[in-house]
Amino acid sequence: MEEIETWLSRGKAEADKGIPRGERVVGIGIVVFSVSMILYLAAHQVRSTGFFTEAFGTLEMVVLYGFWVCPIVSAGLEGVLGLRLLSRLFDVLGGLIFAAICITWLLVVFPFEFAYFPDVLPEPLRFLVQWISNDIARVLMVLGIIVHLGAAAYCPIAYKFVDLERFKRGEISDAI
Repeated sequence: MEEIETWLSRGKAEADKGIPRGERVVGIGIVVFSVSMILYLAAHQVRSTGFFTEAFGTLEMVVLYGFWVCPIVSAGLEGVLGLRLLSRLFDVLGGLIFAAICITWLLVVFPFEFAYFPDVLPEPLRFLVQWISNDIARVLMVLGIIVHLGAAAYCPIAYKFVDLERFKRGEISDAI
């Protein structure tokens, strides 16, 4: 128990130092992009464009939108609210694994038809996503699974090594 309290105390002390402006801007950008994706996907759903196939049920809807909520929570905590410790705890304690599970489920069910993906954009902007086919989407999803699982394994290890290095340099005292 003492190890957890020490880690949390050290993390809190580090988080209290503040978050650089550049990192906050990136976090805000991630939140804006994620909200935009939710709105874009909702537009497909409301307009019944054909992007979502008959396999897109309630579970797939929860998984798809739940996936986009993960970066909103993580980047929102850090970039918008300045709560780095809570953001990292969310990532380490399941946010990344949940995202990987969501992508895996959507890859298995694959309730999409990417030929209709550009349909909700204005005509001059459709070229931005027109190149995404079902096969390219599947490859991107597999890469997403690998990245999220890799990050889920890497983040807690990296946080611990950073914590140990800061402790060795005396940036964080053992009393904290």
